Amino acid sequence: MKKLPKEAFIQDQKLIQQAKSFFLEKLCQELSLLEVQAPILTFQGDGIQDDLNGVEKPVAVQSQTLSRPLEIVQSLAKWKRQLLARSDFDIGTGIVTQMRAIRPDEEALTERHSLYVDQWDWEKVMSTDEASLDYLKETVETLYKAMRATDQLVASAMQREPLLPAEITFIQSEELMKQYPDLSPSQREYRACKEYGAVFIIGIGGELSDGTIHDGRAPDYDDWSSPAEDGYYGLNGDILVWNPVLEDAFELSSMGIRVSPEVMLQQLQIRNCEHRLNYLWHQQLMAGHLPQTIGGGIGQSRLMMFLLQKAHIGQVQFSVWPEELEIPVL
Repeated sequence: MKKLPKEAFIQDQKLIQQAKSFFLEKLCQELSLLEVQAPILTFQGDGIQDDLNGVEKPVAVQSQTLSRPLEIVQSLAKWKRQLLARSDFDIGTGIVTQMRAIRPDEEALTERHSLYVDQWDWEKVMSTDEASLDYLKETVETLYKAMRATDQLVASAMQREPLLPAEITFIQSEELMKQYPDLSPSQREYRACKEYGAVFIIGIGGELSDGTIHDGRAPDYDDWSSPAEDGYYGLNGDILVWNPVLEDAFELSSMGIRVSPEVMLQQLQIRNCEHRLNYLWHQQLMAGHLPQTIGGGIGQSRLMMFLLQKAHIGQVQFSVWPEELEIPVL
């Protein structure tokens, strides 16, 4: 068993707690969010479960007291929207949770991928008239402002220069594909992050003009099919930054304007998932019982790993790893 240097470990833990608390407070202030408690379980087959890329299998749980099978959540995209409807939140306000999840279908456990997911899952009510690329960009810039403020806090504590540039650069996934047609999506992200430092790649999940997609996205939470501008599509995206320790692009957040009933129906048809219309959550949306929202997730351990300049996510969270995997002590 490797020993952890006590003083350095304590110092890191205090800084992580300080940075998390500071970021959450900033996020709530900037986006008018209320922190609420998050569930860890959902009923199987009610449509609340987030299917992510559509291939991940959630962890099943059987209760001795409940007849229906349960699943551990993979994210809370649909649950948040339902809660906002039940609590009748006003336009311009929303919620944030400290979501904990298990994603056993990770293809590989790497320095940035863990079976255990901890993120700030947030959702905000908006009007249907605001569903535009401008509103998406405005929200991204507000979120990025909270990230930069936290970066400056940690930089001062660590006596280093801030890592994040003053501005975040917006790039369409289609535009990135045309700029680097011979590169894979991850290689394109590398180029963009290396050049700009922080980018928001727009249009994740929709088909590009070459027949590929930049990355997977479920058809029933983010809007990746609506026209944006200049012939591009998608009102969602990912925040990625240049990680100087890994010397690679590094994703911190996934977010987007959520599907309207019409957009969800269209995207379910594109993905041949119309059977989901039989789920309770999807019926609620189609009946107009759920508000139009914007939302996403921000990786807690991902952000701490980046800000504290750690080489492995296991240095900022406690999870399980292959025995042969060497995780740096600090």
